[in-house]
Amino acid sequence: MSRLELILSAMLALSIMLNVGVFVYARNVVSNLLRVSDELADFQMMIGSFVDHLRSVYELDSFYGDQTLEALLEHAKALDEQIEMFEYVYYLTEAEADNQEEDVDIGEQNAAN
Repeated sequence: MSRLELILSAMLALSIMLNVGVFVYARNVVSNLLRVSDELADFQMMIGSFVDHLRSVYELDSFYGDQTLEALLEHAKALDEQIEMFEYVYYLTEAEADNQEEDVDIGEQNAAN
């Protein structure tokens, strides 16, 4: 083997290892992003549920007009609005779930025919 062949072989091996490393890293990053997306969607639903519950408590006759509950309700609404700014992140997993549901529906329709 000539010196040029050795250098090219070493460069090829290095390139393959680097490409595999980048692939594994990118796969892990995407996996983490999808997990965070799921968690953020769940968190947003929990905050929305909390706001609804707090609103229903505030509207009870015994608490209506309470300054503390009113401030807490406004704070919860502001938090919910702030979290809605990140909808683009958790729509990643919702779009994927919608695509999977459509595939299942089409498969079921084809099986029925």
